[in-house]
Amino acid sequence: MRRTVVNNIVSLDGFYADQSGNPTVLNMDETFDAYNLERLRSAGTVLLGRTSFEGFGAYWPGIADAGEDPSNRALSPHNREISRLYNRIAKVVVSDSLNIPADHPWAATTTVIPRDEAGTWLKQEKQNGTGDILIFGSRVMWNGLLAQGLVDELHLTVSPVALTAGLPLFLRPANLSLLEARPFPGSSNALLRYRPAST
Repeated sequence: MRRTVVNNIVSLDGFYADQSGNPTVLNMDETFDAYNLERLRSAGTVLLGRTSFEGFGAYWPGIADAGEDPSNRALSPHNREISRLYNRIAKVVVSDSLNIPADHPWAATTTVIPRDEAGTWLKQEKQNGTGDILIFGSRVMWNGLLAQGLVDELHLTVSPVALTAGLPLFLRPANLSLLEARPFPGSSNALLRYRPAST
């Protein structure tokens, strides 16, 4: 059976983004990029909410073939590989209103499913194909799936930033079991990998 894996960055005090919804206040350094790449290499499908899809779809498609600029970390080898993987991997977006234009760079690799079908789709998809079903961002969507018992692991990169206010990562109580705590050499970030305690 395929795993459903949530991969998010979070502040030290549990926030997904600041009060304006900006997650880039967190420490998205080279180790963050490298771990995202590690997860994408293990994925067969990327599952996203609408907001995350729109943000990622505007940013990632052109990174792979952008001109050289050694001073721009966004164009690092890790990020170029992330872009190439995103461009070809199957993507599924949970939304009741998203229409993907035919000229969108990800149009041919993206399917949209309604919110009320997400749980049924995920239960079926876990039985088919290969590789993880990977969720980046998309906290509203994955919190709903977590409440239904459909998330197998949460991989949380903890950023050494205390925001004191913002968008909380969790939208309802959750009981988790720690699987791994990993420091990232050369970074103040750390990985905490959890399994929902009921699974």
